[in-house]
Amino acid sequence: MALVVGCSEYEFAGHLENPLNDVKSVKESLESLGFDVMYIENPTLKKLKIGIDDFGTELEKYDVGLFYFAGHGVQVKGLNYLIPVDANLKNERTVEYDCVRVDRILSHMESAKTSVNLIILDACRNNPFERNWGRELGQKGFAVMDAPKGSLIAYSTSPGKTASDGEGKNGLYTGELISEIKSVNVTITQLFQKVRKSVMEKSKDEQVPWESTSLTADFYFNRK
Repeated sequence: MALVVGCSEYEFAGHLENPLNDVKSVKESLESLGFDVMYIENPTLKKLKIGIDDFGTELEKYDVGLFYFAGHGVQVKGLNYLIPVDANLKNERTVEYDCVRVDRILSHMESAKTSVNLIILDACRNNPFERNWGRELGQKGFAVMDAPKGSLIAYSTSPGKTASDGEGKNGLYTGELISEIKSVNVTITQLFQKVRKSVMEKSKDEQVPWESTSLTADFYFNRK
């Protein structure tokens, strides 16, 4: 079971070119690999929270859970937040009211007792509100999160760095992920190693994808 979310049309933070293309591509790829996919485009805060909670409820019927997000994200005081399209972040203090903590997804995955949980975050673009924050400016990119038992958290770039929105149809990271995800008999750790190598080559080492994992067994998207 997967929940795929893309935020592109931000009310107070402008337009991102590729997230909706990214989520459509990821949705199609996952469905072709046998996933049931819940799909949300340009959610408000309320819609995003409801979508994540509905996903958590449905996930109890499945062995594998996957959450994918493309859009803006931000870290504040070491916590990672997804930014919905209606967020208007005047300063750091408003983040917890206007955004959704990534931990919300993790807690649902833990409650569902799925054997494998995957979180893929292509959300480390520049903080679009940083001009307003002045001296309060937080860290760039995302902070490293501990992956609970049986899970893997994949980031489009390394901690504290920002990622490219890409120049083609897809963002750089998601484009490489889509091209590799259907590879036959490749473990998920091998898959993300291949993605990392390709992204580093294409970005001339400017963007280095990153994972934290506590998977205890090999997982394959496409086992033959």
